[in-house]
Amino acid sequence: MNFIPTKLSGCFILEPKVIHDSRGYFMESFNEKTFQDGVGQSVKFVQDNQSFSSKGVLRGLHYQSGEHAQAKLVRVLQGEVLDVAVDIRPESETYGQYVAEVLSAENQRQLFIPRGFAHGFLVLSETATFFYKCDNFYNKESEGGIIYNDAQLNINWQLKQEELLISEKDTQLPELNNAKKVW
Repeated sequence: MNFIPTKLSGCFILEPKVIHDSRGYFMESFNEKTFQDGVGQSVKFVQDNQSFSSKGVLRGLHYQSGEHAQAKLVRVLQGEVLDVAVDIRPESETYGQYVAEVLSAENQRQLFIPRGFAHGFLVLSETATFFYKCDNFYNKESEGGIIYNDAQLNINWQLKQEELLISEKDTQLPELNNAKKVW
């Protein structure tokens, strides 16, 4: 497994070793020891989630705050997405900055998003199956979010506004400056 640091402290792109032969491929998508050595911290995942979405579906930018904050390890099982992590840790040197990475079934890349980040993704292919591990259980009272088109963040989502399919809930999220504090 190759661990590539992003410009945001603690956030990594993971490239697994994929072994191909005439039958298909094999890869180790997660190994606790390798993972913890690679990201330099101990993370215990307690919940797996999966979603299926059509092209243009934008989910996020979501986070959990306080004692319910979540770190995530995300990947795409089918299709292609633009995955986005936004640093919302007030004390961070990269507060308000984001990383965007194309994750796909073809490139097998994963993104580790530590606690203190908002997260979202946009489906670029006709459909996509998105999978992620969380290190804490979801808690409705601790959920928060940031509007996807926050001018301060200026995220390039790669699709035109009229191509986006966004839940009503996600269109009502506040801008970063008005979001519920993470800690």
